[in-house]
This record gives sequence, C-alpha cells and structure tokens, in this order.
Amino acid sequence: MGKIVITGMGAVTPVGIGTENYFNSLIEGKSGIDKIRSFDTSELAVQIAGEIKNFNPADYLPKDVVRKTDAFMQYAYIAAEEALNQSKLEIEPERTGIVMGTAMSGISTIAFTQEALTGASHKKVGPRFIPKILGNIAAANIAISHNIQGPSFTVSTACSSGGDAIYQAAMLINSGKADVMLAVGAESAHCPIFIYSLANAKALSRNNENPKQASRPFDEARDGFVIGEGGGAIVLETEEHAKARGAKIYGELLACGNTCDAYHVTAPHPEGKGAIACMKQALREAGLKPEDIGYINAHGTSTPKGDEVETHAVMEVFGENTPLVSSTKGATGHMMGAGGITEVISCIKAIETGILPPTINLENPIPDCNIDFIANKARKADIKYAMSNAFGFGGQNSSVIVGKYGG
Repeated sequence: MGKIVITGMGAVTPVGIGTENYFNSLIEGKSGIDKIRSFDTSELAVQIAGEIKNFNPADYLPKDVVRKTDAFMQYAYIAAEEALNQSKLEIEPERTGIVMGTAMSGISTIAFTQEALTGASHKKVGPRFIPKILGNIAAANIAISHNIQGPSFTVSTACSSGGDAIYQAAMLINSGKADVMLAVGAESAHCPIFIYSLANAKALSRNNENPKQASRPFDEARDGFVIGEGGGAIVLETEEHAKARGAKIYGELLACGNTCDAYHVTAPHPEGKGAIACMKQALREAGLKPEDIGYINAHGTSTPKGDEVETHAVMEVFGENTPLVSSTKGATGHMMGAGGITEVISCIKAIETGILPPTINLENPIPDCNIDFIANKARKADIKYAMSNAFGFGGQNSSVIVGKYGG
C-alpha cells in the first residue's frame, strides 16, 4: 500500500482546547493540574486532577448533542470537529470511517447515576443513560453529524486505546476498506469510585497541596500519576487521496507497534519486554534505525515502577543512540485514551515547529540512565521522525511513529 498521511488534528486538553493552544501551552511549560472542582472531594485521599478548564459544552456543541452525551463523548466530538475542519475534507460517506479509542467510556455517568438512584426512585435514571455510557456512541455521534458511513470501530485497550485507534485506522486504510479514517481518543473518568480504586492501589499522587507539581515523570520524587481528561483526533488518509484533493499534509504515519506483556493485569513486565518488542516492531515496520528517531513522547506517567521500566526499555532499544525524550503528562496528567492521540499530535507539532515539549517538574532524573528528558524547558531540535509510546493495564503496548512529509 501507499503512504498514509495526516491532514487534520484536534485536541481538547487540561492545558488548552484546540491544537495550537494545547501545543503552545506544552512548550511554555504550563500545568493543567489543579484541585478538582467538578465535584466534592473533601472525603477523598486524592483531590487533584487535570480537568478541562472553564468548559461549557454549549459553546462548542449543538444543544441536542449536549443533552445526550457524556463528557468524554463531548471531548471526542469537539476534537473531531477541529480535525475535520482543519483537513477541509469533503466526506465521501462510504469511503470514510472512524475508530474511537477509550479506556473508561462513560464511567462518570455510571457512577453519578448510581449515586442518585441509591435510595431514590427509578425516575432518577434518564432514558439517555445507556447511550451516554457506551464507548461506541462517541463515534456514532460524530458519524451521524458528518454522514460517515464507512468502517466504525471502538477499541478499549486501557491506556493504549488512543494509539491503538490510530493503528486500527491505518490497518483499515491499508486493507482498502477506506480512503480516509478519523482516529479519535477521549476520556473523562473523574468520579469518586475511579479515584478510590486507583488511590487504594497506590497508583495516584497524593500531593494535594501542590497540584501543579504533583505529576513528575522520570523524577526521583514521583509518587504516582495524576488523572487527566480530554480528547484528541487526527485525520488519516492515503497520500493519493490527499494529493488529489489538494489537502495540506502535516505529516506521515510511518508505523504502529502493538504487543502484550502477557505478564500481569496492572504491573508492567519488570524488564520491559513487551515495551521493547513494541518499539522494535514499529521501527521495523517504518524501515528505520534507532538513530533515525529524533524524539520520543514517552508514556511517562509519573509512577515509580512504570517510569523506571520504560526508561530501561528505551535504553535497551536505542542504546547509545537514545533520542531526546519527554513526557507531556507532567502538564496534562494521564489522559488515558485521549493521551494516545494528543501525544502523537505533540510529535507531529514537534516535527513541524522544531520545538520539543519539556518534561515539567523534573528536578532529579532517574539515576544511571543516559536519557535527556528535556527537563522543564522546551528544546529546539530539527527532527524528521518521532515516536509516541502508550502502555496500559493488561500489558498493552502501543508505539506510533510519525515523520516529516517529503512529498
């Protein structure tokens, strides 16, 4: 098959809505993490998150869409709108498809509906409850609005969901099922039941007094990740199709890796075997050598074990040719399914602008490693290829490689 190119991008994140706002905030070192304001956290051990700020869905969405959607669906819809508008695509219904990636779907709606129902009547459960919680309805709402009649899939591979949505979209294009695919990832899991579980598993930072410094990827003082929310979307299409319609091409999708640790449902393989295999698979598919990669947007969630394993895996794959590495989760928190898309967008923007986003809050990097984590300040670098890693519960591993489009 021919090349697959990127012709549109959209982002809804804790540091800004819109791709330019998102990336500019990253390179300026801004943090989107603060005290949770969407519900009462006074009885929770963890009271911080990366929320979408000053968000009124009615400013972005038709009223009927607002009424029938969960927040994660709204973020997906808004990101998809931006990506499609940027692409200037005239949709050919049966040759255009969509793949949605989400880890938690409508968990917040489930949690708050059950809370309202407990001790109350059945009338507390609205008729839109079921379509609000189903992961695939996010894609359905986008498809209905844009008459997208081609392949439609929803993947849920934990925190790899966004990267795997890109992978599946690319496979559908390569199979000839579509000329254009919209890959979307979105998440909004801010609710007590989700926080309780992860806090009890000791996965979350409890630095409630210093929220903007709580997410500390690759720092020795890291004590867990911070939950983020948002949405991301990219338009993928065949080079032939994009050139025929005169589309602006922002980059090329070169490869996607996908592996499973087959080790543990929550912990990564201690030697990073699955992550190593995933990165190597992506490099082989792209036809690149380790030294060709100029930048890695790491999974880097700020957990003690996860960051250490990923550091080992990157060193194992790249050796002395280790590229510049950063984790943007210091700024956004862990956006799960949305992060797999938005972090690929940050790679595309890094290639386009020659500016690599920093790892904020990094004061004392993991010892005994030869990795430059771009601590605290953005770095200028002329790069041609970048990799985005996303690793999830169940041993899910995703590596996506994008590159500068050469025509």
